[in-house]
Amino acid sequence: MSDIIDCEHTVTGHGPPLFLIHGIGAARDAWRLMVPLLAENYTCITYDLRGHGTSPVPDGEFGLDQLVDDLEALRERLGIDKAHFAGHSLGGMIGPAYARKHPARVLSLGLLSTAAGRTQDDSAKVWGVVRAMAENGIESTLQTLVARWFTDEFIAANPQIIERRLKQVVDTNPDVFMNVFRIYAGTEMSPWLRQVEAPSLVLTGENDGGCNPRLNRFIADELPNAELVILDHVKHSILIEVPDQVAKHMHSFIECGPQSGLRIDV
Repeated sequence: MSDIIDCEHTVTGHGPPLFLIHGIGAARDAWRLMVPLLAENYTCITYDLRGHGTSPVPDGEFGLDQLVDDLEALRERLGIDKAHFAGHSLGGMIGPAYARKHPARVLSLGLLSTAAGRTQDDSAKVWGVVRAMAENGIESTLQTLVARWFTDEFIAANPQIIERRLKQVVDTNPDVFMNVFRIYAGTEMSPWLRQVEAPSLVLTGENDGGCNPRLNRFIADELPNAELVILDHVKHSILIEVPDQVAKHMHSFIECGPQSGLRIDV
C-alpha cells in the first residue's frame, strides 16, 4: 500500500471550512462552477486526489483507506480543527469513510451522486464497465460514460464542456484511473454507514444510472441523521450540469441541518 500523498489543493472564500472531494478521473476543477456559489459563505478547500490533476502519482496500488489518509493529512497540514465535507461519486465514499475514522473532525457530510446497497445486478453492471475498460481500453468506453454522466440536452448544447471532461479522463494516469474505478466498484458502505453519525445530505440525480435514487434512499435510511434530495431529470455530473441546484441544497443543509422526508428539486 502507498504512503500518504501531499495532494495539491486550492483554498477559496471565507467562513467555515468546507472540503470538496472530486470523483474518478477528475480533479479539483470539478468544483469550478460551484466554488463561486459557495465561497461567499464557506472557505472551500478543493484538492486533487492522488494521481489526479497535479497531485503526485503514487507508487503502486492503493485503496479507500489511503484516500482517507490523504484527506486527513491535508486537513492537518492546513491546521483546520473541524470542517464540513462533501464528495461526489467516489468522493461521496471518501467523505463518509473519513467521518467514520475521524468523527471528531466532521461537522457535516455531503454524499453526492454515490452508491451503497448495491444488488448483485448493480455490482455486475459496474464491474462490467471495469472489465470493458481493462479489455478494450479506457478511451473505448468514454462515449458510454458520457451518456451516463450528462443528459442528452446538455451534451448537445455544451460540446466544449464534454470534450474537456473527456480529455481530463484521458490525461489521468491509466493505472490510477483503473485503480480508483476498482475502489468505486468494490466499495460497499452498507456494513458501516450506521456508524457515521455526522449530519448528512444525500443527493443524486433522478436519472443517474449507477447512483440512482433507490441506492440513495438506502444510504439515507442507513445513516442515523440524513436528508435525501433527488434532483429532477439530471444524471451523474450534477456538479457541472446543475451546480446552482447542488450549491443551494448544500448551503441550506449546512445552515439548517437535515429536513425530514424526501425532497425532489424540480
